Order: sequence, then C-alpha cells, then structure tokens
Amino acid sequence: MLAAAIGSPLRRLDTTGAGARLRVLAFLAVSVCLESGAPQMARAATPAAQREAVANWPKLPDRHVLGQCVGVGVDSQDHVWVFHRSGRTWGSPFPTQPIAEPTVSRLDGRTGELLATWGTNEFIMPHGLTVDHEDNLWLTDVGRQQVFKFNREGRLLLALGERGQAGNDRTHFNLPTDVAVLRDGSFYVSDGYRNTRVVKFTADGRYDFEWGTKGAGPGEFNLPHGVVVDLRGRVIVCDRTNSRLQVFDPRGKFLAEWKGPLIGRPYGVAVSHAGHVFLIDGGDAPARSADRPRAVELDAEGKILDRFGTGGTGDGAFQLGHDIAVARDGAVYVADAAGKRLHKFVLKR
Repeated sequence: MLAAAIGSPLRRLDTTGAGARLRVLAFLAVSVCLESGAPQMARAATPAAQREAVANWPKLPDRHVLGQCVGVGVDSQDHVWVFHRSGRTWGSPFPTQPIAEPTVSRLDGRTGELLATWGTNEFIMPHGLTVDHEDNLWLTDVGRQQVFKFNREGRLLLALGERGQAGNDRTHFNLPTDVAVLRDGSFYVSDGYRNTRVVKFTADGRYDFEWGTKGAGPGEFNLPHGVVVDLRGRVIVCDRTNSRLQVFDPRGKFLAEWKGPLIGRPYGVAVSHAGHVFLIDGGDAPARSADRPRAVELDAEGKILDRFGTGGTGDGAFQLGHDIAVARDGAVYVADAAGKRLHKFVLKR
C-alpha cells in the first residue's frame, strides 16, 4: 500500500544529488506518517480561535460563593446550571459532613444573573452535572459515592449507590464522575477514580451492563472522568489520565481513539446540537505549555475545528478546566475548578 501511494511521485523526482535524496527521504517520512493510523487531530495544525470570552460573566451577588466549580450544564430555557463546592476544596480524606452552603446554582445564560440555588446540607464532594432532555439534573458526589437525579426545583427523583460505601458491583460505585442520559431515560455512569469502568442503567435505575478495566488499551481506562452520548448514539468517554477520548458504540464496543498534543488531557466533554464534540483540557499533565490548557471543538470524526481559551487568570483563562457545556445558541460554558469560576465563550463577530 505504501509503495502504491508513493510510486508515481518518486518516478517524477530527480534522484541524483544530496538535495534530491533528502527530498525523497522527507517524502517517505510523510508517507509513513499518513499510513501509520495516527489520530487525525495529532497531525492537524493549531486552528485560530473562533470564539472569545464574554467579559465579567457571570454577575453574581457578593455573598454568593461558588468556590470550586466542577460541573456545568445548560437546559432548554438557556439557564446555566453549575455544581460547585462553595468553600470546600478537594482533599484526602474527604470530609464526612455535607457542605452547609448551596451547591447547585441556576444562572441566566444571557445575563449571567443568579436565578436560584439549592443543595444546602446535601452533598459532600460535588463532581459531575448533566442536564437531561427533560431538564432534570444528574449529579455525582464522589464523597457520598452516589449518583442522583433531581428535578429543576431540587426534588430528588432517583438515587443510586450506598451513601459513603465504595464498591465494584451492580449497586455501588467508587468515586463516580459523570452521567450521560439517553432520550429514553436510560443512562451511562463513568465510574471513575477507582473502578475505571462505564456502567449502563435503565431509566428506573436498574443495572444493565458495564465495560472497562484499568489500562491503556482499547476499551481500558485510567480515570474515566467525563461521558457523553453524541447524535449518532456513540458513547464518548474522557479517559483522563490516558490523555485521550475513547469512542464506543451503545453496547460498549470500542470504535475509535482521539488523542494528540492539541487535545491534551480531557476532563469534560459535551456535544452541541450540530453534533460537534467539545472538550476541556485540564492542562495539568503531562506538562503545561503555552498551548495548554484549552477548550477544543471537534467534528463528529474527531477533526479539530477550534481551540479557545488559555491558561492563567481572568475572563477566558483557565486554571483547571473541569467541565464544559454547549447551549442551543452555540455559547460554550466552562467550569474552572481551581479558578473557582465559570467562563462563557461566544463566536467572534
């Protein structure tokens, strides 16, 4: 296959002289790269950012402390939901008492104004937030070892796992990280920091099946940190410590791996109404650089379309991007854990 690909061009080259030989070697090197099966985004040039941060967003009362922002989602009314730790920070061992301040905030996506809060004395160590097709909220608490479904007003609809009890079976989790919900109400849970698996449940919370073990091969995980279902029904998982996205069919069959220096280490993932995949690179490893961390937009085949944001402080600058969400109008929201804030990005005019 390689010979067929390069035969005609080589016949047209002048192969006499050192310069010509160097050109031939360079051509061969490029051809080998194209035949190697390396992910496309690893070879792509860095695109110019198409999005810019909205200044001074959100507009919160002085008394309202978000603290570490770890989960973000957008509902059908363009309300932005954020799961946050108020004054609590990640540490080991986790506390045993719930956070005494509100941990769920609802914001106006257009103005950034605070609309409502709840979650007081409910959660120990907030982690993932997902808004489903009926505007219910799915939350994971790595401190409580549980997964929850709430309505918009904060009424509990479903709870999975046993409070404070870690496990690796059909009824327990070990530091669950995120949830992806299908239109029929069934859902996937990425589980997580210890169990390195993805678990599928029916709409009423019954165990269906699971896949994943510890490792770096296809279908293996080293901290599945975020999960989403795209418009094709594929399950996309942030395999965080392996610095890649893995793509699976609905039954957990491995389809593809998307990785490369422009992707970095994915923490959170979302899918837009146009079918594009958005991820937030935490930027923490293997090493920070001038080109990381970033938010990244890919098409449905994994080709990078846009990279925006930067490291540092201020609007659009991430200290540790933890989760990402996309609104119907294309606005992108990033939850910054270490920066203790939200960022909003819109297309440049």
